[in-house]
This record gives sequence, C-alpha cells and structure tokens, in this order.
Amino acid sequence: MFATGISGIVAEYILSTLASYFIGNAILQFTLIVSIMLFAMGLGSRLSKSLTKNVVLYFIVTELILSVLVSFSALVSYLIYGFTDISWLIIYLLSIFIGVLIGLEIPLATRINDDFEELRVNISNILEKDYFGSLIGGLFFAFVGLPYLGLTYTPFILGILNLGVSFWLFLVLKEALSKKTQQLFTIAYIVVSSSIIAGLYFAQPIVKYGEQAKYKDKIVYSKQTKYQKLVITKWKEWHSLYINGNQQLSSFDEFMYHEPMVHLPMNLINKKANILILGGGDGCIAREVFKYEDVEKVTLVDLDEEMLALGEDSPILIDLNKGAMNNPKLTSIAKDAFTFLERTKESYDAIFIDLPDPNNVDLNKLYTKEFYYLCKQNLSDNGILITQSGSPYYATKAFYCIEKTLRAAGFKTIPMHNQVLTLGEWGWIIGTKQSISKQRLAQVDVSNMDLKWFTNNSVNQITSFGKTLVDTTGIKVNTIFSPKLYTYYKQGNWDLY
Repeated sequence: MFATGISGIVAEYILSTLASYFIGNAILQFTLIVSIMLFAMGLGSRLSKSLTKNVVLYFIVTELILSVLVSFSALVSYLIYGFTDISWLIIYLLSIFIGVLIGLEIPLATRINDDFEELRVNISNILEKDYFGSLIGGLFFAFVGLPYLGLTYTPFILGILNLGVSFWLFLVLKEALSKKTQQLFTIAYIVVSSSIIAGLYFAQPIVKYGEQAKYKDKIVYSKQTKYQKLVITKWKEWHSLYINGNQQLSSFDEFMYHEPMVHLPMNLINKKANILILGGGDGCIAREVFKYEDVEKVTLVDLDEEMLALGEDSPILIDLNKGAMNNPKLTSIAKDAFTFLERTKESYDAIFIDLPDPNNVDLNKLYTKEFYYLCKQNLSDNGILITQSGSPYYATKAFYCIEKTLRAAGFKTIPMHNQVLTLGEWGWIIGTKQSISKQRLAQVDVSNMDLKWFTNNSVNQITSFGKTLVDTTGIKVNTIFSPKLYTYYKQGNWDLY
C-alpha cells in the first residue's frame, strides 16, 4: 500500500501536468484532473462491492493494468497531441480509468488483509501506508521526477512500481490461484514487462516524434524543466522559441517586438543607471538595454533557472542576444517576480516586464494592481515601467484591463502597439509616475542608434490607436482577490490569429 500510494498520487500529478501543458491554465487543469480522479476513485470503491470472490486475483489484475496505463499515459498523450486536437479527451479518459483502478486498491487490500489483522488494525495500517506513500510520491515528483526524469520517463517508474506490487503479491499469494490462472499471469507478466522495457527504450524518440508533429519547423532543442517545456525550432536560418507550446519569439522579426519595447521608454527618461527586467530570460531585452552606455547595472529576474541557463549558454540564443546574458553588468536571478519585488530594497530607473501572457491564474498574479503597486514602490520618481500586454486586437478587453489596472495602481499610462509578423498585432503599456506629453514623445530621437526597425517616425505610429472593436467601458481592475484579466484573455478572438 505504501508503494501504491506513491504511484497513485504521482499518476494524478502526471496527468494534471500533461493537461496543463497540452490544454493550458495550470490551476484549472490540476483542479479538474484531481477532482475527476477522486470521483473515479469513488466509482472504483463502489465497483469493489460487486467483486465478491477471488479478491486476490482482482487486486493483482488491478495493479497489472495500472502498470500499463500509467507507463504509457504520457507517450499516448504526446502522440495524440501531435496529430489531433482531442488530447484533452484522452487525458480526461485516462484520469477516469486510472482513478477507477486506484479506487479499487484500498477496498480490495483491506479485504485481503482481513484474514491477517483485526478490522481496527487493518484499516489503520492500510490507510497509514497509503497516505505515507502519497507524501513520498509528491516529494519524488516535485524534486526528482519532473525536473530530472520529465514526463518521458517518470510514468515508467510508476508503472514498474505497480508491476512490482502485482508480481510480488502474485508470488506470495499464488497458492490462492489455480494452476491455469498462474500460467496466464506468468505470460501476462512477460508481455507487460517486455512492453515497458520497449517503451522505455523508445520513449524519447516517440515523444520527439509527437512533439515534432505539432511544430511546423524542425525542433533543434527541447527540455522539460520543473516549471515548463522549452522548445526551439529552426526554419531556414531563423529560430523560434516556444514555452509550453506557445511561441515567445522568432529570430525572423523579434526586433519588431523588442526594439519598441525598450527604446521608446529608455528615451523618455534621463537616468538609466539601474535597470530591472522581469522575465526576458532569452536576453533580447537585455541586448537592447545594453545599447545605452550610461546603463550601469541590469538585474534580470526569471522564475525558471533553466530558461536563464538557455539564454546564457545556448549558441542559438547567444547569437540572438549578442551575449547580453553574460554581460558583467547583468545579474540574473531565478525567482518569482512578485516575491522578488516584495523583498528588494533597490530603486530602479526602468522596469521592463516581459512575462508570458496572463492565460491562467498563476500568471494573472503578475498583472494585478498589487503587483504594479510593488513595481511603483521600487521605481524611481522619474523612472518608467513598460509591460507586455498581449494583443490590443485579438484580446482587446485583456489589453485595456492591464492599462486600467496600471492606472488603478497610480501610474500614468501610454498604450503602444506594433505589427510583429510572426505574432500578429502586439501591445505594451508604459507606466510613469508623472504624465508624459505628446511633445515629449515627439522629441524621441534614436537616429544615431543601431536599430533594425524602430525610427523616430515610428513613435507616432505605435502610440496611435483607432476605435476599439469591442465595448471596453465595463472592464474591471485586475486584483489578486478578483482575478479578471485571465478571463478577458481567454475570451479574446484568438481564432482570428
């Protein structure tokens, strides 16, 4: 029961993580998967009442089937994800089937153990071992399974665990089975063991095959970190970076994103000594920031240390960011941006917020009034802030929710947008403690800088907007306790893109 407790809880985490990667919205998917599995476990417990004979046989079969389903859950999900849009259905079905089998375990084990211990001790021992195993399973998944084995090999470890439980019970209790049944089980163990070994051997190429089928360009780098899936693809001489399947940048046109984001705000402030970048582990914002000689110190905070390492060590990103992540003026810190702002005592002349889109409650926190208030506290009186804000056309309400939230935190705002070829129409919002006039915007001069796209004339272009395509009058301020933004984001017209 200790072993099955480990396997059961980790199976829940694996399916929840798969759902988060393939479907999105981590908190929602973890909630749904765990709830579905607990419900299915209830169904399994109810089903156990109808199993009146051969309880040992049913328990051994349950563990044997679990070993197969758990082992191949990730591989099947990756393959289906690569060729269809119904990966969510497969993950939910696996959650139900695995949940039902896990639900059979405790009732059947209790009944088997009933011949050896009185009820009081029996129930206590069964549940104690199962719950203790759940703790070890959670620690294993968090600190070993996901960061080191990934979703490629962790399921097979669990499958082997279930197979071991089944085989051990078969050896100990086989006298309760007929000779014919023992022979059938022997064959089954050989087949299942061979399948798991084959699965382990072919797991990596199968996962790569499934992933590659989902990307139109060749995958040249892929890594599962404890936070996210990082993928770099190549088309001709250009590379694209993806996080959890969402494109973050393309070397084909990333300057159309990073140049406006950096050079307009940097030319609206006089002091540029101390710069803070939240996100931006690819190093492209840092590359643009270092084009200003009066920059003395840059602090770059990214949650994922693997993303930071990629920006520092990957030849692809080093070539793209011109070695900015290894500049002696830059200090990279692997930490949550919210936590960093709560604890830092420094005052920054400019804060660049280049975080993923707020498509779930986790990321929503980094676009709240509380977060922007922390930014304001750590911004110098004449400093400037800019945050990536999604698309003003594909997610109009989300874009203007960010602006309204910034204003609620005490900022004066300037919305910006630009057509980034591989991303579509994208936007940012500048925040300052003092208002910036149109005359000041018109004075921006980047004519002497080495830039690919941004010019003096483009300032008016990127700060001018037509009428919004949807009604934005009733948009709410986004806060931690009233998270509105990620709902607006999900309601956007992304199908048009």
